[in-house]
Amino acid sequence: MTDMQYRRLGRSGLQVSLLSFGSWVTFANADQIETGKQAAECLHAAKEAGVNFFDNAEAYAAGESERVMGEAFRELGWKRHEFVVSTKLFWGLHSDRNMRNTLNRKYLSQAIDGSLERFGLDFVDLVFCHRADTKTPIEETVWAMSDMITQGKALYWGTSEWSADEIRAAYDIADRHHLHKPLMEQPEYNILHRDKVDKEFVRLYEDIGLGTTTWSPLSSGLLTGKYLNGVPEGSRATLPGYEWLKGMLTDEARNKKVADLKVIADELDVTLTQFALAWCAKNPHVSTVITGASNANQVRENMTALDVLPLLTPEIMERVDIISYF
Repeated sequence: MTDMQYRRLGRSGLQVSLLSFGSWVTFANADQIETGKQAAECLHAAKEAGVNFFDNAEAYAAGESERVMGEAFRELGWKRHEFVVSTKLFWGLHSDRNMRNTLNRKYLSQAIDGSLERFGLDFVDLVFCHRADTKTPIEETVWAMSDMITQGKALYWGTSEWSADEIRAAYDIADRHHLHKPLMEQPEYNILHRDKVDKEFVRLYEDIGLGTTTWSPLSSGLLTGKYLNGVPEGSRATLPGYEWLKGMLTDEARNKKVADLKVIADELDVTLTQFALAWCAKNPHVSTVITGASNANQVRENMTALDVLPLLTPEIMERVDIISYF
C-alpha cells in the first residue's frame, strides 16, 4: 500500500494525514461501534496506515462519541503528541436557554470544558464552530474562540459549513483586533457535492490561507455504489435517526451519476469507494479527507485509496467533471 501523505493545515505548520478518521454515525452507536475497545481497533488500523488526525464533535451521539474516542486513546496507550484530535461546537447537549444552537460566549466556554472532560484530555488540537450562528454577533464568537486558544484548551480554531463571506468576516475581525484567526473550514466535499470547495472558497485559499478538513467523501455511502439497487439491510439509511438520508440515497439522477462513475472505476480496476476517496484527495486545497468506518477492515480498505491517486490523470478528472456537473 502507498505510504501516507501529509499536508499542512492551511498556512499553519501543523501537518495532517491526507486521509483521516472520523467518528460521525459510527461511534457510540449500538449498530456500529459501541465501546472504546471496538473504537480502538479502528483507530489502531488507521494509525498503522499513517493516519494522525481523528475527527469528532460534541453533537456526535450527544457527547458519547467523544467519550468512546477518549476511551480508545487510553486503551491504545497513545501519548498525546502522537495524534491530532478535533471537536466541533454549536448544537449543544442541554435544552437550557443559551446552551443550544448557539455560538455565544457562555455556551462556547462551557462546551469546550465538557468536551475535554469527555475525551479525558487537557486540550484538543482543532476546535470548530460546527455551524454559523446568525443570532450571535460574529465578533463575540471570534473573541470566545480566540480566548479558547489563549487559554490552551485548543491549538487552532475554525468553522464547519460556513459561507465564504462568514469566514472572511470572522477572519477580518480577528485580524483587526490581533486575535487568533480561523484557520480551517470543514465542508462536505465529494464528487456530487463540490461547489463550496471548488468555487466558493477559491479566493480564501490564497487570501487567508484557508485549510480544509473535508467530510462525507462518499456522500453518506452513495458513492460506494451500494444503493444502485435500492437500500440494503444494515446500511446507514436504515439506522434509527438517519431516515432523512433515504431520499438522497435512492435518488434516480444521483444514482445514474454513480453508475457512470463506476464505469470509470471499473476501467481503472479499482473500487468505486477507492476512486471517490482518491478524487477528493487529489485536490491540493483539501488538507485532509475524513473517512469513516465501522470496523478495522473497512479502515484498511479506505486507506488503499492512496494507491489510486497516480491513476487520476487529467483525462480521468475531466470525465468526472462532465458526470458530476451534467
